[in-house]
Amino acid sequence: MVNGIVAGGPDTMRRMALLHRAELRPTKLELLAAWLPGRHWFQGPAGADVVRVAGYRFDDPAGAVGIETMLVRAGDGPVHQVPLTYRGAPLDGADDWLVGTTEHSVLGPRWVYDACGDPVYAAALAAAILAGTGQAEEFFEVDGERRYREPSLTLTGGGAADAPTVGAIRRVVDGDPALIGTDTVELAVLRRPGAGAERAGVPLLGAWPGQPTALPLAYAVPR
Repeated sequence: MVNGIVAGGPDTMRRMALLHRAELRPTKLELLAAWLPGRHWFQGPAGADVVRVAGYRFDDPAGAVGIETMLVRAGDGPVHQVPLTYRGAPLDGADDWLVGTTEHSVLGPRWVYDACGDPVYAAALAAAILAGTGQAEEFFEVDGERRYREPSLTLTGGGAADAPTVGAIRRVVDGDPALIGTDTVELAVLRRPGAGAERAGVPLLGAWPGQPTALPLAYAVPR
């Protein structure tokens, strides 16, 4: 199985994610199959395979952290939104948010986190919602040539304000939605898009195959 994890994109003006064609052991879906049943907000039949429905990426301007949000389903359960960050070393103080570790055939060991506990994700999400920076364009490099990969999910909405300086995460409530509190913005990440009522704040919307009507994925409220 071919997988890609990116450690950020160097071309930040284009919001680009350069993906590696590589083997992951265990794979991202295998990590999620072991991790998701322990989340109190997860719904799905016991033992069912976790499959990818769609996904999107953000760019880390520093080029150090991969940021990917996966929409997944187990069996006939609902679609769940799972934002992940990929790091080349453990994130200090984030043991509670560790999904697992994987061996990447190009990049070596990677620490995979529930991104709701990662400040790099909080900054990228706030920028996407409030400044309308959008998702990263995805490319594979094949024989020295970069090839564009069509997105499986289209983000819409967002504001046109300056992106806030998010800084440190002050609190995280692991629920549905997951609530991320920082000094400058409050973020809400919907674990099951379309399952709850609308919230206050600026929304980020997404549509994907099988879900042509855009649904709220997250909200931001500047402080």
